[in-house]
Amino acid sequence: MVFSPETENMIIILASALVAALSFAGFAMPYLRQQEKKERTRNIIEKKRKTLFESVKAGNDRHDDKSLTARESVALFFKVKIMFGDYGEKLRDQMLQAGIRDPKAPFMYLAAQIGLPVFLILFTLLIMLGGQKEFSQAAVMFACLGMGAFGFMLPRILVKNHILKRQQEINITFPDALDMMLVCVQGGIGLEQTILRVSEEVAEHAPTLAEELGILSAEMGMLNDRRAALQDFARRVGSGAAKSFATALIQAEQYGTSVSSVIRTIADELRDMRMAEAERKAAALPPKLTVPMILFFLPALFVVILGPAILQATQAQ
Repeated sequence: MVFSPETENMIIILASALVAALSFAGFAMPYLRQQEKKERTRNIIEKKRKTLFESVKAGNDRHDDKSLTARESVALFFKVKIMFGDYGEKLRDQMLQAGIRDPKAPFMYLAAQIGLPVFLILFTLLIMLGGQKEFSQAAVMFACLGMGAFGFMLPRILVKNHILKRQQEINITFPDALDMMLVCVQGGIGLEQTILRVSEEVAEHAPTLAEELGILSAEMGMLNDRRAALQDFARRVGSGAAKSFATALIQAEQYGTSVSSVIRTIADELRDMRMAEAERKAAALPPKLTVPMILFFLPALFVVILGPAILQATQAQ
């Protein structure tokens, strides 16, 4: 197909404009996402402050983060604790560690653990008994037991996996956040404002840590007991880094130790722990690569090395 010179010029102009627009979008997209993450962190902090204000105004000590009022959140928490005892409180802590802040989350989790096995067992019976192939009663029983156990364990596995991912992310980025806290504290900024400022700064590359630090700053600003806020932070995050940080600050406040020296010590310890974890993973890599190399690399290598020799031997015969 032959185009006229005017048409070719128009196509070139449109293509150049399209490439320029895509280049600008690729350049501006990270900045837009950065602003989106920071805005999300600010919204979470403001929502937490509002919930804490309602909780303090109502005279309650417990607080949650969803659209329910503080009184309804407290009522749901105590309902879970009364119905399930220590298991209910432990389950609520697991939901918080997984980043699920809905007060109804423990009930939904327990409903999933009950309803999902029933659904999978009924589905298994429908498939095995409704098909043309006949199965023995033992096979049907074992299949139903297996699917029921899988349905019961699936919510726990998903929650545990999400908790581990959040804790790993926090442990990786926490030492750098502590370095920024150290700079702010040495500059004369209060601890609450320091934590708030650091949460805003790390929102781009560590949204999980920024969210938890923002909630901590809101609790320290709205609650009179800083010790309770730090303990709640350690319980809500659940990682070793958060527990060490909270324990060190509580002891520093209790014994009058310098906060800057405590933060510097914790940052060095967490950085050493992060390096040790990286070295452990690097040391565990060769044994993990043994089986893939045997299954995938060595057969292909043998084919490449021995293939030409076998072909030459075949042709010589």
